Amino acid sequence: MEIRELQWFAALAEHEHVTLVSERMNISQPTLSRAIRRLEARVGVPLFDRHQNRLRLNRYGEVFRAHALRAIAEIETAEQRIAALIDPDAGTVALGFLHSYGTWLVPELLAGYRSRAPRTAFELRGDAADSVVDGVRCGRLDLGLTSPRPVGDDLEWVPLREEPLCLLVPVGHRLARRRSVKLSELAEEAFVALQPVFGLRQITDRLCAAAGFTPRVAWESTELSTLRSLVEAGMGVAVVPTTGSLDRQGAVVVLLSDPGAARTVGVITPASGLRSPVAQRFLDYVCSTAHASYA
Repeated sequence: MEIRELQWFAALAEHEHVTLVSERMNISQPTLSRAIRRLEARVGVPLFDRHQNRLRLNRYGEVFRAHALRAIAEIETAEQRIAALIDPDAGTVALGFLHSYGTWLVPELLAGYRSRAPRTAFELRGDAADSVVDGVRCGRLDLGLTSPRPVGDDLEWVPLREEPLCLLVPVGHRLARRRSVKLSELAEEAFVALQPVFGLRQITDRLCAAAGFTPRVAWESTELSTLRSLVEAGMGVAVVPTTGSLDRQGAVVVLLSDPGAARTVGVITPASGLRSPVAQRFLDYVCSTAHASYA
């Protein structure tokens, strides 16, 4: 059984049209038909129902397609990994990160790395902190940019830099004219916050607990941009990163004077080590940026 025959079968299973698939795969119709008959002879059952020169994938074909697609994907992954071993600049890095890092940190890192390894490709996946951590743990991601530091000894963590946090309040709020504020002064305020799976929410909850209260969260969101817009609309106050918060028109940034009012940006990788040289090279570059920024 050849990999190209599996690829032909997968294409035919999708389109169910011999002429179309033969043209797209650049093979003759007789060659395609013979390949499908060989596959059916090997598995011992028809994979397609044939009605007046039309094909329809049957239940046996559905089972075979699921396994064929996995086999094709495994072969392609093997080819990519071998290519990376030969040339660590030409592979693909699966990089996960918090959504908010996609507006500044990720572009900064990729722009700096491009001059070193212009042929490296990236799969970029912005998500909540818990999802980024799970992605690295289960191998869907090579490395992740997240905060706070995840719990567990199955991940390596390298802190990169400190990102100060601030309080965002609506224009006209009682604290809008203040230069700084302590979180303990906000015990009676309505908060707008990210959902609990997000790292920023977890940090906010810890800071408020250290200040002696549990924040009264009136509105939850999955995006910082929505959070800031809710504050501008007067729906509450929010603890947000200083990055991207200084140019708001309908809200005012107030500094937080509480100790530890910052989130540490870090990179996580499996404790067992990275799987590809291309990911290791990018990790080395990311970690090299920490010396200038995390001080």
